[in-house]
Amino acid sequence: MRQKFKINVLLVAGTLILSGCASDPEAESEPTLSDTADMPAVEHPVVDTDLGDVEILAENLDAPWSIAFVGETPLISERDTSRILELDEHGNAREVAVVDQTSSSPGEGGLLGIVVHRNQLYVYQTTGGDNRVLRYDLIGEPGALELGAPEIVFVGIPAAGYHNGGRIAFGPDDMLYITTGDALEPSRAQDLDSLAGKILRITQDGDIPDDNPFEGSPVYSYGHRNPQGLAWTEDETMYSSEFGEDTWDELNIIEAGGNYGWPEYEGTGGGEDYIDPIQQWTPAEASPSAIEIHNDMLYMTALRGQRLWEIPLDNTETSTEYLVNEFGRLREVATAPDGSLWILTNNTDGVGEASEGDDRLLRIEQP
Repeated sequence: MRQKFKINVLLVAGTLILSGCASDPEAESEPTLSDTADMPAVEHPVVDTDLGDVEILAENLDAPWSIAFVGETPLISERDTSRILELDEHGNAREVAVVDQTSSSPGEGGLLGIVVHRNQLYVYQTTGGDNRVLRYDLIGEPGALELGAPEIVFVGIPAAGYHNGGRIAFGPDDMLYITTGDALEPSRAQDLDSLAGKILRITQDGDIPDDNPFEGSPVYSYGHRNPQGLAWTEDETMYSSEFGEDTWDELNIIEAGGNYGWPEYEGTGGGEDYIDPIQQWTPAEASPSAIEIHNDMLYMTALRGQRLWEIPLDNTETSTEYLVNEFGRLREVATAPDGSLWILTNNTDGVGEASEGDDRLLRIEQP
């Protein structure tokens, strides 16, 4: 990788002296938002790649898993430390909270997906007995954010050392979608009475919507091994990426009530009882953890494959790979408020080979 430096000001809403200005006589000498043009620029290292300049916004993160935004302020979950971090414009991390009762040892469980919705933070965590979704009120301003008391939204998702799913996202219908793994018991994925190996759909308060495909059930789709990517197009088509076993990783279009085959079938060719993926890859070149819809493209991060896939939505049978082996394992991809793509690496997760500075938060200008 060839590094250079790029001057960039990443504004974090509210961190530039918004409190006490009226009553504090010393505040008159402090800068306001209107003075930001005169503020010193922030310098971040930049790496020249096949996808253009990749800016390194933050380093030395510990197994980061998910990104969410409070306005322009990024929050990051760390799987093993159970911490929620807030980043400033320099890439400095501030601990907002530690999510209690999270169990991260051994394997892939811990503090996983996070999402911000209506000034509340929703988190997916592995406990000693299950996977569950909690939510917290977001208190204070960026630069000094805090979490209120935890509220339980949904519990009882089977947990194991591996295959916990963990992605949560609000869909265009304002419902909360949750990906769950088979928790190392593949038969659960076909069992509609089990929450494992599914994509679940609930209200923001944890209730079951009346229009779910199975009456009285949070199950939206089933037959999944370990799905971790969720994204929607403007026409509300829902996509999900999924870890396969030894043969095929998958990218699927999710249909209400759909059966995606695991463990009876992996990849395409399962027959009329199962919905085939729209594209598949070997686990060695993929192992997909996250997807994002961005400018008529679907971007998918690869852990074992150590690359970023770009898939045009008007031709989803094709794909182009970028950043191959540039930054190691890639865990998360998200669109920032400024329209750029942000990516989390995952080389400190116990599987990857960490180098100095890992793990990193990367920023790519609009591709």
